[in-house]
Amino acid sequence: MIKHFISLEWKAFFRSPSLKTNLFFKILLGFGALWMIVTFLLLGFGVFFIIRDKFHKDPIVVFNDFLVFYVVFDLVFRYFLQKMPIVNIRPLLYLPIKKAKVIHFALNKTMLSFFNIVHAFLFIPFSVVLLIEGYPIFSVLGWFMAIMALVFCNNFINVFVNSKDVVFYAVLGVIIVFGLLLYYELFDVTLFTAPVFQSFYDVPYLALTPFIVLVLLYKIAFKYFRNHFYLDGGLSKKIEVVKSEDFAWLNRFGSVSTFLKNDIRLLKRNKRSKTTLLMSALFLFYGLMFFTNSIEAYKGPFWRIFAGIFVSGGFLFSFGQFVPSWDSAYYPLMMSQNIRYKAYISSKWYLMVIATIISTILSVFYLYFGWQAYAAILVGAIYNIGVNSHIVLWGGAYIKTPIDLTSNRKAFGDKKAFNAKTLLLTLPKLVLPMVLYAIGHFTLGETFGFALVAICGVAGFLFKNKVFNVIEKVYKSEKYKTLAAYKQNN
Repeated sequence: MIKHFISLEWKAFFRSPSLKTNLFFKILLGFGALWMIVTFLLLGFGVFFIIRDKFHKDPIVVFNDFLVFYVVFDLVFRYFLQKMPIVNIRPLLYLPIKKAKVIHFALNKTMLSFFNIVHAFLFIPFSVVLLIEGYPIFSVLGWFMAIMALVFCNNFINVFVNSKDVVFYAVLGVIIVFGLLLYYELFDVTLFTAPVFQSFYDVPYLALTPFIVLVLLYKIAFKYFRNHFYLDGGLSKKIEVVKSEDFAWLNRFGSVSTFLKNDIRLLKRNKRSKTTLLMSALFLFYGLMFFTNSIEAYKGPFWRIFAGIFVSGGFLFSFGQFVPSWDSAYYPLMMSQNIRYKAYISSKWYLMVIATIISTILSVFYLYFGWQAYAAILVGAIYNIGVNSHIVLWGGAYIKTPIDLTSNRKAFGDKKAFNAKTLLLTLPKLVLPMVLYAIGHFTLGETFGFALVAICGVAGFLFKNKVFNVIEKVYKSEKYKTLAAYKQNN
């Protein structure tokens, strides 16, 4: 039966209409995975000597002090990027296949995920070094097995947390608070967590505890999916009673107001769009990496513009790149109506402009780092409104990715976002403003550099109507390809 499931997934991959894109993305992910493996290997072999020779402490004790943050970060990382059990369940329900076998296959497949295996490239080398340096073999093995069991526990915890945002954000908030308290030396949570991890080393048979927890989580996960393994409830979308909102104050935008109202409702009511809003808020703090001079590589003057564009344009990039995919669930219905593409595109543009202005106002605290920091953000906002808003909408026509608004899957991007056209459109979004600022900065000074970027943004705003005519033609030419892509389930 396992061979049959593997055969089905193999056929689904090679018969997919986006086979070339899938292969490109798999190769790209392969290079990323290889980089992570090499990094973990080097860290695994080197961290022992770094801790012992530079800090003159016992490496296993220091490792255990911070393992709680490692384990929690792994869970957060999985929440945003790891896919849930990937078996196309609905077609299998019509076949004479026992439900238990399907669920077992789905759960076991998640255990073979790269998110679980990659940790071995850190902990195996570290454990080998411990053994070479004379640490007791049974203590090291017990500690290693316990940590790997905790990693697999995260795999199943993520199955439940992924469907309960409140639980995830509550846990994340508590961990951030504890991290800040530790950083400012107000409260050290590791005093309570480190002994737990140290006990796996001091008393090796305690390593059985995480394995018992792992087995219980597997059984709970199996029971959870078994109880929801039917079309009319467990696999159907939940329909909740929602409050109707008129947003009459948007009527001043004329025909565009209808789309604006729909977009605001979308942002308020759906899991995926709420995650996008959270990501946009986090972008406000992205400039701290550049304006605090804490990272040596980011001290170049043109990096200010790079930071300014992202600080003010967090929503523009995270929301705008998936226009019209946000409406993929009902896009065919929209295209059957008497809707002007220009009004539809304009509504998205207004939404991104409003968000950019709000982000610019909220980032006023960067004045603390000097007027140049906030000037970069202000100029970046002008460029985002005048140029990047157009480019993002233009590129969206080539990203034919249906979005599931009830899930965070692919919240950080999607394989169909990678194609030659969208990659080429990245150059004027990020590289051009940096080049313009560098030209001005190294000729007449930083003020002239800011002016060049701002002038480019103003020029884009003045030619907005002509640019929109071009974008409208692109959307019309891609219309039927987009409709076909949205009908694909894979």
